[in-house]
Amino acid sequence: MEILQYDFMQRALLASLMVGLVAPAVGVFLVQRRLSLLGDGLGHVALTGVAIGVLTSTAPVGTALVAAVLGAVLIELVRARGRTSGDVALAVLFYGGIAGGVVLLSLAPRGQATNLDAYLFGAITTTSAGDVVVFAAITVAVLGVVWLLGQRLYAVSDDEEYARAAGLPVLALNTVLATLVAATVVLSMRVVGLLLISALMIVPSAVAQLLAGSFRRAVQLACAIGLLVSVGGTTASYYVGTPSGGTIVVLAIGLFLAVTAAVALRDATARRRHRRRAAVHAAHPHEHGEGCGHAPIPHGDHVDYDHDGHRHAAHRTNDGVHYDEHGEHPVPAPPGGGAGRS
Repeated sequence: MEILQYDFMQRALLASLMVGLVAPAVGVFLVQRRLSLLGDGLGHVALTGVAIGVLTSTAPVGTALVAAVLGAVLIELVRARGRTSGDVALAVLFYGGIAGGVVLLSLAPRGQATNLDAYLFGAITTTSAGDVVVFAAITVAVLGVVWLLGQRLYAVSDDEEYARAAGLPVLALNTVLATLVAATVVLSMRVVGLLLISALMIVPSAVAQLLAGSFRRAVQLACAIGLLVSVGGTTASYYVGTPSGGTIVVLAIGLFLAVTAAVALRDATARRRHRRRAAVHAAHPHEHGEGCGHAPIPHGDHVDYDHDGHRHAAHRTNDGVHYDEHGEHPVPAPPGGGAGRS
């Protein structure tokens, strides 16, 4: 492929692959915990870290990681020990991070902050070989913690009070989760940008929860969707000439809208089928069975009963017995002159 002929696109695809795998693996816990905006808050704190790196001429990735982790720990301590509610603490994190970044960047010598857009909106083609190594280390660390503590993190995210009653260290686990979010934000800032990273954590997880029947399955499906939209969006941005971060998020949101519409259509069809079954049962209270006086007719893996030229198939559900109308069919003669129709 043409796209693989360039070193910068090879690095970009590697970075998008890692981000697409890690972001939903962490984001699914935020969706479960109803803290979808935590990624945005820590992204703004990471902006202050980037500004510190620019001001001190050090690696912005490292300073952003330190700032985001400190912000994650602080917000959990405030939420757990203080009197401030979670949404107020997030708001303080949002605005404090932006304000700190703006003030510190204003102190930097002119010209040093020219690459700020790369961190705000993503500039995946600027990913260096050193960035790939740092991203790989963060990816291994985050996925390792999720694999080791996944069940405990789910317990805390699903019902914090129950987890506390069960003896789990709730504050420590919440702090670990917030730290994972901080690391994911820093991992993703070159790919989708600090202002869009929360979308890549939340949207694939939201799609997965619409389709999956269990939390474990939701995590697996969210990671698969994250990989699809991240690598697909990066590839599309190369050929279309659009920003990688925006392209990835637009692709993810488009998938979310399509799946939402499909699930709504499926549910509406199921409701219509249920109403039809209920109507048939209400109009046909007679229950068929052996010796009921209607001819049994084998039909696949079940038995239909002929009733006035119609085949009725009994199906037991939680709501009782329902009869599906299988249409009008000629009734074969009962073997051996058995009971006919009533």
